[in-house]
Parts: sequence; structure tokens; C-alpha cells
Amino acid sequence: MSSTPSFSEPQTGAATIRHELSFLNVFRLVQSLVYIGLAFSPIGMGWPALAHPSLARSLGTGYLIIALVALLLNRRSMGHIKAAVATTLVIDIAAAILAISAMHDARIGIAMMLAVNLSAGALILPLRLSSFFAALATLGMLAHTFFGARANSIGDRDLLEAALFGLAYFATTALCSVLGQQLRATEALAEQRSTDLANLSQINELIIRRMKTGVLLVDDANRIHQINESAWMLLGNPGADQRDLGRLAPELSRRLYHWITSGKLDETATQLADGVPEVVPRFTRLAPNDDSLVLIFLDDTSLLSRRAEELTLSSLGRLSASIAHEIRNPLAAIRYSAQLLAESKSMDSSDQRMVEIINNHCIRLNEIIENILQLSRRERSRPETLDLGHWAKDFVEEYAQGNDLGADSLRVIANSTVPVAALADPQQLQQVVWNLVQNALRYGRLPGEPARVMVVARLGEHGVPILEVIDRGPGIAPKVAAQIFEPFYTTHEYGTGLGLYLARQMSEANQAALEYVRVAGGGSCFRLILTPAQMSRAAVEDEQAH
Repeated sequence: MSSTPSFSEPQTGAATIRHELSFLNVFRLVQSLVYIGLAFSPIGMGWPALAHPSLARSLGTGYLIIALVALLLNRRSMGHIKAAVATTLVIDIAAAILAISAMHDARIGIAMMLAVNLSAGALILPLRLSSFFAALATLGMLAHTFFGARANSIGDRDLLEAALFGLAYFATTALCSVLGQQLRATEALAEQRSTDLANLSQINELIIRRMKTGVLLVDDANRIHQINESAWMLLGNPGADQRDLGRLAPELSRRLYHWITSGKLDETATQLADGVPEVVPRFTRLAPNDDSLVLIFLDDTSLLSRRAEELTLSSLGRLSASIAHEIRNPLAAIRYSAQLLAESKSMDSSDQRMVEIINNHCIRLNEIIENILQLSRRERSRPETLDLGHWAKDFVEEYAQGNDLGADSLRVIANSTVPVAALADPQQLQQVVWNLVQNALRYGRLPGEPARVMVVARLGEHGVPILEVIDRGPGIAPKVAAQIFEPFYTTHEYGTGLGLYLARQMSEANQAALEYVRVAGGGSCFRLILTPAQMSRAAVEDEQAH
């Protein structure tokens, strides 16, 4: 149902320049047809008088061919548009001067059409280049008029006309050049705004689609127009062709009708399909004065419960941390006093037993305080690349040295030839596995028998690194196993219910998954699935050396 939007980039000015070039080429074709019509006009009309009929007809035919070629190559000219426009403007100026020479009676109309050529070119070319062509056209007109005046005794009136046309060329060229720049800037801004609007629309669509709150858009015919992923799942994953709200969710349709007719909202939770969480529907009109479209929001009550639980745990963690700090100081004084009493030589055996009980309970209280403080401190992980096989061996050796195992056994199973590379914070991984091994030695034993615990480092499917703590005890009942990772849940009278919860929290901080797996034939397995890492040969040799 979801897809990643592709955001577009604006293409500034291309459409405007293409339209301006098309206009220039079409006008040139019309201009060539005018030349053809003037050159091949019937003799009986007597106008215009052709000073050079053969030149006029050859010019009209050749100019028509050039205009057709330029129009046909319109799209291909976009790659080198300045060169194409400059070349055609030189041809336009030369053709106009030759046309005035051959058809002197039509000189005013021809000069005006040339002004259109120069103006259209100025919309595309820079101002300096446009001014050059305006100057070239002006010089051509003046030169033709000057030499024609000497040869045919043309008066000063034609020279004045040529000068005025030259002034008009410069004025229209400058004006159109400025207008062209403003048009391109305006088009670039419009394209940028259009692109931003399209991208914003895609972002809004993506946000609505990925919202945890279900969103539906329903019309007055009770038909669903839009639905996001959360609403689709809360409705039981209906088919794409199922759009009738009354058939998909009769209870939701009934509440919508009740809200429309009475204006009252039923805020009780309801389940819209089998196997989905309960929701609380909310309704609002898409437009204030329009009843045709209604937005329906489906609030997942399980999300609200989880948020409330997170807030409760956070508040409880802060409160517990402050209480733990207050308890730690008198507890240290009690334990220190008990240690001093234990050193007294005048105590009998019963008093020594009482001091031993005080010390044991002080140790237990200190462990509880450490767990509570650890719950309130969410330290960031600092992952490193580890070879789990060598890490597990070092851990077992260190644990055996620091703890009296007695008749219990703790051993490691790992392949020494194939490294099991994983990314994890060594200190946090130490705390997680220490907690799991401690629980396995304490609870994972059969009555009257020593505990047998294994730490296994291996590669799972697709090369995923796995670390397991396995015992051969009685296992955990399914009902209890479903709750062992919840905070403050414990089945032991001296337990705090925080050990496994903290272990899972630290595992998730390292992007790892901690789960309980029942072992066939009796026993328990706590499996830690870590993030794989690539270890170089040098790193492997270094791990083996240590």
C-alpha cells in the first residue's frame, strides 16, 4: 500500500524559450509567404512596382525554404538556441534589405516586419547580442537608403524613415529583452512554486499514509474515497475494491450516521474487525459548510495504552531513582556497622547469625537499588565489532574467577575457526549476559541437582550472530514466559522484576533482540540476536591473539 515519493526538480525557462522560438519560426514562415505574394503578384495589379522582379521572386522562394527548414528544426535547435537564433536573424536582416531593394514600394511594411523579427529574437538572446542585431539592421537600412539615394536621387525623406526605423529597432529590442528576462524569472519562480507545492503534497500524503492514527475520507453516500495504512489495518485489511463503509465496518457507519444526525460523538472503544485492536472513532467535516465529505480518525487504544505505560514507567523510574538515592546512604551506614560488629570477638553464634542476615539483606537491597538506578539511566550504547566466540570464552573465564560456582557448571560452546562477528557495546553486552547467566544458575536447576549452564556463540540463518544462554532446568511455564520481560514482574519472593526488563532494554539499545525459547526435553534458552558486522583478517587475528 505504501510507496516512496519521488520529489521533482524545477526546469526553469525551457518552456518559455521553446514557445518564443516557435513564434519566431512561425512568423518567419508567414513573412516569407508575404514576400512570395508580393513577388508573384499579378502584373495587372500594378502594385507594388518591382524594381528587380527576378531578385524578388528568387528572394521569396529562397526565404520560404529557409523558413520551412527553421520551423522543421525547431526542437533540435533547443540544444544550441543562441547560435540558431543569431544565424536566422542575420538571414532575416539580409532578406529584409534585399526585399526593400527589390520591392521599394513595400519598404515600410517590410521594415515593420523586421522589427518583429528583432523583437522576438530579443526575447531569447541577451541584451548585448540583441542590441548588436538592432544596430546591424539599422546600419543595413541606412546603408541601403544612402546608396539608393545617390543612385536614384531619393530624397531626405527616405533617410529620415530609415533613421526612425533604426530608433524603433533599438527601442523594441531593449524593451523585449527586459520583458524576456522578467518572463523567464517569473516562469522560474512559478515552476519553483509549482515544484514545491507538488513536493509538499507528496510529503503530506506520505505523512498521512504513515500516521499511526487511522484516517478515512467518506462521502455522503457512505463510500470511502481515501484511506491510510493504519485505517486499512484497523479495518481488517479489506480489498482495494471494497469501498462501502456500511459493509466494511457497520458499527463505524452507525456511529457516523448518529454523529451526522445528532451531533453527538460516541467515545467508547470498539473493534472494527477480528484480530485488530480496539479504536475510538472521531469525526469532522472536511469543509465547515459542506456535509458531503467527512474525515474519520481512528485512535488505536493500544497505542494510547502503550504511551500511558511509557509515561508511567518514566515517572516511576524518576521517582524510584530519587528514593534509591535516599536509601543508599543509610544502607551504606547499616552495612558498615554490621561489618564492624562482625569483627567483634565477644559476639556469640546467635549474634553472628543476626549480623550475617543483616549483611545478606544489605547486599540484596544494594542490588535492587542498582537495578532501579540503571532503569532511570538510559545510557547510549557505544557499539564495537566483536568476535562473539572469543568474547564468550573471556566472559565465562571472568565470571568463574569472580563467582564461586561450587558444583554448578558454566561452559562456553563456540567454533574457534569461524569468527562470529557482531556489533555491540561490550560493557552493556556484559551486563545482559551476566544477568542471564545469574538467572540460569539461580533458577535453571532441577531439585537436588547442580545447575548446568552453557553460553553458545554461533551463526544463525543468513549469517546473523546469535548468543544463547541455555540451562537444563525445569523451564518456564508458557503463561509466565509471556510476562517475564515486563517491568516489576517476578515469581521469586526476593526478585525485583527488573533484571530481564533491563536486559531487553539494553539489547534494544544495541539493535539486538532478546527472546525466550523453550528447550525440547527440559530447560530454557535466552537467545540474543545481534547486528552482524564484517571483521577483517587483522581484526580476527587480533581477537585470537588476545
